[in-house]
Amino acid sequence: MSVHALYQSKRTTADEAVQLVRNGDHIIVPTGVGEPPTLLTALSEQRRSFHGVKVLQILAVRKYGYFDLETAEHVQHSALFFGPASRSGGQAGWSDFIPNYFSEIPSMIRRGQIAADVVFAMASTMDAHGYFSISLGTDYTMAALGKAHAIVLEVNPNVPFTNGNCHVHVSQITALVESDEPIAEVGMPVIGPVQLAIGSYVADLIEDGSTLQIGYGGIPDAVVVQLSAKKNLGIHSEMIGDGILSLVESGAVDCSRKTFMPGKIVGTFLLGSQKLYRFVDRNPMVEMHPSDFTNDPYIAGQNNKLAAINASLQVDLMGQCGSESLAHVPYSGTGGQSDFVRAANRSEGGKAFIVVPATAKGDTISRIVPTLAPGTHVTTSKNDVNYVISEFGVAQLRGKSVKQRAREMISIAHPAFRDELTHAAQRMNLL
Repeated sequence: MSVHALYQSKRTTADEAVQLVRNGDHIIVPTGVGEPPTLLTALSEQRRSFHGVKVLQILAVRKYGYFDLETAEHVQHSALFFGPASRSGGQAGWSDFIPNYFSEIPSMIRRGQIAADVVFAMASTMDAHGYFSISLGTDYTMAALGKAHAIVLEVNPNVPFTNGNCHVHVSQITALVESDEPIAEVGMPVIGPVQLAIGSYVADLIEDGSTLQIGYGGIPDAVVVQLSAKKNLGIHSEMIGDGILSLVESGAVDCSRKTFMPGKIVGTFLLGSQKLYRFVDRNPMVEMHPSDFTNDPYIAGQNNKLAAINASLQVDLMGQCGSESLAHVPYSGTGGQSDFVRAANRSEGGKAFIVVPATAKGDTISRIVPTLAPGTHVTTSKNDVNYVISEFGVAQLRGKSVKQRAREMISIAHPAFRDELTHAAQRMNLL
């Protein structure tokens, strides 16, 4: 049978495709805008006909009908990372959470530690050889294809076809539905004076020829806007967003001096504008790969001068970073922060930056604290942390004693809290 005949034989409606889900199944959904809205809307509408179904995803963008306490026994979101759509359910306890390193989710799926019974994913249109590209969220989805009893693609002509290990053949899929709505866009975060000040410190420490990993958020994007005058930068990141596109357009990124996959922008998910999605489409410079490739510290660390830029919510005097919870209350997840901190530490000339505003709530709360609040989820450990940067300066902690670290951290705290932190450090025998 030709690939086109196979395609036609597997076309169906979203309502019919959802019937492939069995009670108790775990549905794997890609990161962010890789989520298939037509399929997930149909699942939401039919959710009361199921029991014990879980939807696993690292970052939900839209709040579908199954984000619902009253029907959680039927279909429940199970987060691998909380975002705006899923955070309230996680904090209330009716949305579940699976701790993980982004780099290890594919292996956890392959080993059966995370169940993958069904895959629902967005995909590009099929090429002449019968392949679709899972470009928007390659992440852990490729690993799930080998475990699922049902693979359903939402095929959309607006999804870019990218190079890399992100292709699925029509013979592998169980069913497909078609849609043509524009891919969801996620704009650049707001960048204020605090973010710009932190970004300036980071930008000063990034050398020409560095390879960048850039997390999501106002501070990482504030770094990006101050890198346009750099030369020969490369990209090996989990997320490819509009900030990276702007560096390509400015000429700062050409990937020419990368020591691993030179000439290539490497990522595992896309999150940005229609302009970004058009840029990556069939672009030989861009490759999308699973997260056990992009985020593996050994692989990413083969890039010399790897600069990893990630944000935190709270950092203590020893450098422990609580980047994913407010005390015991979940806020996001580990994501790729630990992966890329360790990758930068492995990299020849690498630098790992943890960026954090010095205060919160109108300068009434210090984000630099003697000890993390009880219950805080530690994301980057004291043994891994390298640079911590606030709007008040740079603390380089790697190789420093705990007493040296305390002094460094106090020096980048808001001046209004430095005496309080000093007294706390003395009580803790850190000064």
